Amino acid sequence: MLLDSYLIGAVEVDVDALCDGKNVHVAGIMQHIEEAGVHSGDSACSLPAYSLDADTIAELRVQTEAMARGLNVVGLMNVQFAIKDGEIYVLEVNPRASRTVPFVAKATDSAIASIAARLMAGEPLSNFPMRAPISADVAPSDPLPMGDPMTLADPQTPWFSVKEAVLPFARFPGVDTLLGPEMRSTGEVMGWARRFDRAFYKAQLGAGVDLPSEGRVFLSIKDYDKGPMMLEAAKLLVEMGFVIVATRGTADWLAAQDVPCELVNKVYEGRPNIVDLLKSGEIAMVLNTTEGAQAIEDSREIRAVALYDKIPYYTTAAGSHAAVQAIRAMLEGDIGVRALQHAAAE
Repeated sequence: MLLDSYLIGAVEVDVDALCDGKNVHVAGIMQHIEEAGVHSGDSACSLPAYSLDADTIAELRVQTEAMARGLNVVGLMNVQFAIKDGEIYVLEVNPRASRTVPFVAKATDSAIASIAARLMAGEPLSNFPMRAPISADVAPSDPLPMGDPMTLADPQTPWFSVKEAVLPFARFPGVDTLLGPEMRSTGEVMGWARRFDRAFYKAQLGAGVDLPSEGRVFLSIKDYDKGPMMLEAAKLLVEMGFVIVATRGTADWLAAQDVPCELVNKVYEGRPNIVDLLKSGEIAMVLNTTEGAQAIEDSREIRAVALYDKIPYYTTAAGSHAAVQAIRAMLEGDIGVRALQHAAAE
């Protein structure tokens, strides 16, 4: 069985580490929000991981340190893991800096690229002390102390940093917006907060996504995704006052879970259909996951209309779930902008 097919629905994790050939410092452990199978450059990710347990985090550290020593890395190393059903799989190991390095440096306030350069010039890792942890007494409204960038920081920070990809789909007419193994992003933004949902919301703002505060949300999800994650998202949408509009298969599943929704036709089932509703401005957000060539082709027009009419859309279950959490954070209010130089522990 191919590893790619076996890991459908797996959580992907990026780990950046520093090594002087003997000693290892794990600088960042980033959980991808999209599942394995989406290129890491196109996937949003969170530092620290927002849903992995402490034992899994500890094992990722152990495996990363073993590989860094085994490969005799001097400088930076990046590892991509996949986690499914409690098993950890190594997707690839790169004994070099990766594109996640600037994000990790900003998220932890540690200049890991500069430290890596000095390691490669012959300095030992022991020349760079471990920074003392931030006091638990720091209140949410208090500014966090700035760390010395030439020190090593614990990647399990008391705040969340979320990296989101900026995708250029609107500049290329006819290009499908489904995420996959080919990298398409042209930039990245970062959101920062004490809670994951708030950090993700800020990352969406930075990427130019205007999440709705009310209206109708279209749901059409593949059978594999009809589980606890999407059920929680659907229930939360209803609790927040949104109206769910769904195609027949998804509507039947929601009805069986006692989640109210309106039925809408797929494009080939007659009119009015979901594309008609999108074009008439009746849909505020699209949560659409598909599988199989025919289903992907059938839903292509949905994604195209959402893109060009600037309707927020998410094509993975994890991304959809995070977006709904972000809307909840947005509706709570009290989300402002602070300079990183005087960041408050919000």
